[in-house]
Amino acid sequence: MSHASHTPLPTGAQARPFLELRNIHKRFGGVHALRGVSFSIAAGEAYHLLGENGCGKSTVIKIMSGAHAPDEGEIVLEGRSFRALNPIQSLAAGIETVYQDLSLLPNLTVAENVALNEQLVASGGRLARLFDRARLKRTAEAALDVVGLPTAPAYLSTIVSDLPLAQRQLVAIARAIATRAKMVIMDEPTTSLTRREVDNLIAVVERLRSEGVAVLFVTHKLDECYRIGGHAIVFRDGQCVAQGPLADYSKHRLTELMTGRTIDSKRYRTGAPRAEELFAADGLSLPPSFANVSFSVRHGEILGITGLADSGRNELATAIAGVTPASVGRIRIDGKVERIGHPAHAIRLGIGYVPEDRLGEGLFLDKSIFENEIALVVSDLANAVGIVDKTKGRALAGKIAQDMHLNTRDIDLPVGALSGGNQQRVLIGRWLSINPRLLLLHGPTVGVDVGSKDTIYRLVQQLAEAGMGLVIISDDLPELLQNCDRILVMNAGSIVAEFDARATDEEQLYQAMLTSRSDLATEAAR
Repeated sequence: MSHASHTPLPTGAQARPFLELRNIHKRFGGVHALRGVSFSIAAGEAYHLLGENGCGKSTVIKIMSGAHAPDEGEIVLEGRSFRALNPIQSLAAGIETVYQDLSLLPNLTVAENVALNEQLVASGGRLARLFDRARLKRTAEAALDVVGLPTAPAYLSTIVSDLPLAQRQLVAIARAIATRAKMVIMDEPTTSLTRREVDNLIAVVERLRSEGVAVLFVTHKLDECYRIGGHAIVFRDGQCVAQGPLADYSKHRLTELMTGRTIDSKRYRTGAPRAEELFAADGLSLPPSFANVSFSVRHGEILGITGLADSGRNELATAIAGVTPASVGRIRIDGKVERIGHPAHAIRLGIGYVPEDRLGEGLFLDKSIFENEIALVVSDLANAVGIVDKTKGRALAGKIAQDMHLNTRDIDLPVGALSGGNQQRVLIGRWLSINPRLLLLHGPTVGVDVGSKDTIYRLVQQLAEAGMGLVIISDDLPELLQNCDRILVMNAGSIVAEFDARATDEEQLYQAMLTSRSDLATEAAR
């Protein structure tokens, strides 16, 4: 992929802003989502839009991309003033957005998804019935090469819904690159990426910046912000409360600005597991994803499982939950051998599973908080003829909402209207409704702000103290180190290492993630 049409531009204070927002206000009914927001974006610079979920980040993105019109204020784009932009104007001006839900078309191929916007802009928003296939292929190959994805015909013709989440994330980024954008907005671009893939994305960002492209990240991962560098734009309660060079702010100060309070970043785990074994896996296998996996979880223990995206960790999680059952091996719960062949079996055994993709696999976005929270216990709330006792159901949903510290008391709100952090709390709360003995948390804070992370981590500790066993499957290494008793590392379908979370660090974990069992055997033989 070449951005030959771009001329490298001056950066920093000398660069003329590509985009300016001046005193932007936006209201949704009685909610004042943006309150006089002003900031500017210069060509060839990296920016990090930081803030808790619900602070206005998504709204300001949609204003820049043309999905929303501001109620007040001015948008200045390359020196031209607009009251509002529409989506085609935004795309034509070179503003590309990779949304958190990716906004890919699942029934189209990789190549069609990558090259769609380029052909849409070229046609002024009116696509012909047929794609220009030759151009589509050239565009897709070039963009996919930049983000490190395959360019072979078989991959280009793969239906996007058949790809794992991490690859879909990179396809969405490739689509933004394909339009020769002047500004790329990335909403939580690394939520599903491994550390290796994040390294690749950072290299892509550097390439874009060198060619005069502005990049705006919306993210909660401060460590990645510092690796990329650039500028911070901090939101709180619909206002821009700080902006300037990222190097001018410590992580602690950014957290204070985002939340309005001090959040301690020390280790959350202070308790200890009990002696009794709660759960054990013996020789679980599901070729080709994982083989001969054995481990145990004690009552009150928090076990972490990590590894690269293809390590087998994700498939192991869904096997224990009965989504894709293991073909070989057995499990024991409180010493009794059980078989999990279906999610309903797991639920009956007291195993809860919070999936990684809350939007695609977890929540009913068009349904209310109330309906989501009682989804797993509807039969328990129904009488002999199947009529649900709504009084009991609403009491249960209200208690869960209170226990999960949802930022609303209205349990009739649709879950799709909530922030990412509140959506995750609804999903965790739903699984707590079955009073699980073992709770699997797959990426429990993906796309969640620092305040919601703090709430979720404290809840995890409370559950462990009450005797529940918990398994956190995550590639967020600080998350595992802060919350777990032990951490298992998987590589190539096997558990290759086990660590005491109190006595290890990120680098040791990451090195183990890159080391296969055969490599370890070779080292041991020397």
